[in-house]
Amino acid sequence: MAPYVVHPLPPAPAPVVPPHRRTGPAIAGALGALGVAAAVVIGVSTSGGTTVVGAGSPADGGSVNQGPSSGGSPFGGGPTGSDTSSTTALATEDQQIGVVDIDTVLGYRNGEAAGTGMVLTSDGEILTNNHVIQGATKVTVTVISTGRTYTASVVGTDPSDDVAVLQLDDASGLQVADFSDEDASIGEAVTAVGNAGGTGGTPSAVSGTVTALDQSITATDETGSNPEQLTGLIETDADVQAGDSGGPLYDTASGQIIGMDTAASTGGQIDGYAIPIASALSIAEQITSGVDSATIHQGLPAFLGVSVNSATGTNGAAIAGVVSGGPADSAGLAAGDVITAVGRTAIGSADDLTGVLAGYDPGDTVPVTWTDSSGSTHTAPITLASGPAD
Repeated sequence: MAPYVVHPLPPAPAPVVPPHRRTGPAIAGALGALGVAAAVVIGVSTSGGTTVVGAGSPADGGSVNQGPSSGGSPFGGGPTGSDTSSTTALATEDQQIGVVDIDTVLGYRNGEAAGTGMVLTSDGEILTNNHVIQGATKVTVTVISTGRTYTASVVGTDPSDDVAVLQLDDASGLQVADFSDEDASIGEAVTAVGNAGGTGGTPSAVSGTVTALDQSITATDETGSNPEQLTGLIETDADVQAGDSGGPLYDTASGQIIGMDTAASTGGQIDGYAIPIASALSIAEQITSGVDSATIHQGLPAFLGVSVNSATGTNGAAIAGVVSGGPADSAGLAAGDVITAVGRTAIGSADDLTGVLAGYDPGDTVPVTWTDSSGSTHTAPITLASGPAD
């Protein structure tokens, strides 16, 4: 669900609202104010003041910030914790069918992350949480039932609803996950299965019950800023762990999947949250059918390759850093320059830059105007690259 140890929490890019196409992190065309950061975290706050986290957990320790200890649960419970509301075991063979481990390289953030996913089609379409692959520059997927590992590409994402679809390269004959047609009900016994701890191997299975339906939580970064709403969620007392994100929530009695594990609380009583599987599958179908809108994005975002200073007071987007070998670097932009226009659109801030670039696709060529540290103005056509997953 979240980086394996969350003290301190690594930063998350601020979501923005672009003119039409992409919402989400500034890496749609820039690296935002983060520059080179660690793994993405989405923290969640409920009205009770607890913190809920939903992000891919570091794989094998990775190079993300891990805080004062390693191997501990960010939720205060887990297999060795003191919470007794749920029981952790290893997933059965039936519970492993259609389940995959997802490992990502966060190339621009100096980290790795891991999560879980579910097989949608026999030729390798995979359903997972968007935050599991957010910021990824490389994605590999291991099918649990066969042990085979594939390179994966991003078909599309819905960051606002935290859903993504991947496509495995050269996959065929995969067993599809067993999705239920029934809605969850309060009191129903459930089992959450996933790549707890990002360690791979046989998935963990943690039991519990459905405690509430149609729940709304507010996704934020680690400072409590940049809130995004997730709605319509299933709440359980299953003690889901870091790395379970994107994994199945089974109806224990039927053995069918009723939800996709997405978030969990920290401190005190553990609350797990899952997207109802009908909602996740509906969004996945829109993604695979080619819908491209303000919320549903096809493929990867356009990428300029700069980090921008979010501080106000600059008439333009001040560049804090440039990705070596990226489009901006190749065009001659450097730290200290200020981008003042993209195409015919004036840029007055970092948010303006992110919003404008969100309307472009990888491969588009656009004139970019900037002022260098000496005060000279330059304009050059820049061909945008494919950025990390949004």
